[in-house]
Amino acid sequence: MPLVSNIQRYSIHDGDGIRTTVFFKGCPLKCVWCHNPETQSFHKQILTNREKCVGCGSCEKVCPTKAISMVDGKAVTDQLKCNGCGNCVTFCLMNLREVAGTEYTVKELHKECKKDEMFYEQSGGGVTLSGGEVMVQDMDYIEKLVKRLNKRGFTVTIDTCGYAPYENFQRILPYVETFLYDIKAIDNNVHKKYIGVDNNLILDNLEKLSADGARIYIRIPTVKGVNADDESMHAIIDWLLTHKINVAQVNLLPYHNTGSSKYARLEGKYEGEELQTPTQEEMEHFMAMFHDAGFHHTKIGG
Repeated sequence: MPLVSNIQRYSIHDGDGIRTTVFFKGCPLKCVWCHNPETQSFHKQILTNREKCVGCGSCEKVCPTKAISMVDGKAVTDQLKCNGCGNCVTFCLMNLREVAGTEYTVKELHKECKKDEMFYEQSGGGVTLSGGEVMVQDMDYIEKLVKRLNKRGFTVTIDTCGYAPYENFQRILPYVETFLYDIKAIDNNVHKKYIGVDNNLILDNLEKLSADGARIYIRIPTVKGVNADDESMHAIIDWLLTHKINVAQVNLLPYHNTGSSKYARLEGKYEGEELQTPTQEEMEHFMAMFHDAGFHHTKIGG
């Protein structure tokens, strides 16, 4: 059963209207700037706050896999040994630990989404399935979920990086209103450097989705030093035009580092310290480039 890392209510940045966004755990990409690092692994993980640890050792004593050790008076978790059982969470006297990853049945997750039904009706919103990467989860589960949401009358939006078998998209296409589809870079070397994989499958799937009549919002995380320059933006524009992609909207998403603190909570290191946010003037310039190319529904932000 897929793991859910978070259910975010009243979201206005993950599709049309007010939405409930479900973040699934597990992703095939390793974006340098990822602001949800707790969604990269497909397994349960423990998030900690080592700075506030008082060194009582309670967590170390109850860890069944010996994943916790005391270093300089602080509890340190070896994520490779940790099985996410949550014993340390229960026994932490300072409440500094939490489990990232919760199992929901389709029925339970549907019930959670139903709680916000009133907001969907009033705003034209619905449910967005995000991640991590929803399209590499158990597709029997995802198909049952989107069918159930669709039957209830909830619009379903899929937030995807596109790096998944195309048959996964075909299975749920009839029940999805909009795909929020990421393009990070057209240059394959840039893509490999900052995303961890090449972009061939991503671009191929985008062509197929467009040909199959999907409603697509192109989302471009805009990062200074990676793709926030005229050459990179022209490359994306030219590719979309050359391949005749049916684009309903373009969202230029300025880079932010608000998730960088999560890396320490996972006993990891944030590798995007050198990345920068484009200025407002630069973002408006890129937006004008898309407008001039005929993408009139282009905006800054989600």
